[in-house]
Amino acid sequence: MGSEAVSRAEQRRRTQERILAAARRLFAEHGYDRTTIRAIATEARTDPGLVMRYFGSKEKLFAQVAVVDRHEPPGGTPDQVAELLLAALGAKLAAEPTGALAALRSMFTHPDTAAAVREAMLAEQRHAAEAIPDEDADLRTGLIGALTLGTVIARYLVGLDGLRDAPPEKIVALLREPFHSIIHGDPGPGPTKPGHKDDARGPDGTARRVAD
Repeated sequence: MGSEAVSRAEQRRRTQERILAAARRLFAEHGYDRTTIRAIATEARTDPGLVMRYFGSKEKLFAQVAVVDRHEPPGGTPDQVAELLLAALGAKLAAEPTGALAALRSMFTHPDTAAAVREAMLAEQRHAAEAIPDEDADLRTGLIGALTLGTVIARYLVGLDGLRDAPPEKIVALLREPFHSIIHGDPGPGPTKPGHKDDARGPDGTARRVAD
């Protein structure tokens, strides 16, 4: 009798895991509005009635799987903060964040999801801004958030050529300088106007003025 009860409990646990995995994939691929309980049940190889019995409603099931990743609050020196934010981006690129993608896919039609995404990003932004003493810290960390969000969306939801299949470490390496530049507030050399005589550069790459 006891072994039978354990067996039934294990069977229920496995069914729930299949439902959650199926819901995570379908919400990430199609968004909240276009994903149905029947489709989730079919993907999970179970009955729609069991989905409702275990999770109550489509809304409650979505709330369990469409979770925005929350990393440890970044802190330390500006260099350390930049590296922590790069590492967080690398983690998202190395393993497809289906829960976060479900939220991102649905945020434009599902107000509660949009609020959750915004709150998660603001929390990370506030912690990162604490390491930047300048008055435009919120702007800088907001730009880092935009770069991170845009990279994830372009890779997984849009599937841009090159970015879609690029190794995560290469993407992070290419973004390292921009991340550090934004965190430190160093815009780098600006573009020179065409024909301007100040656009010549010396052997060390620094600009030098050309005599008229």
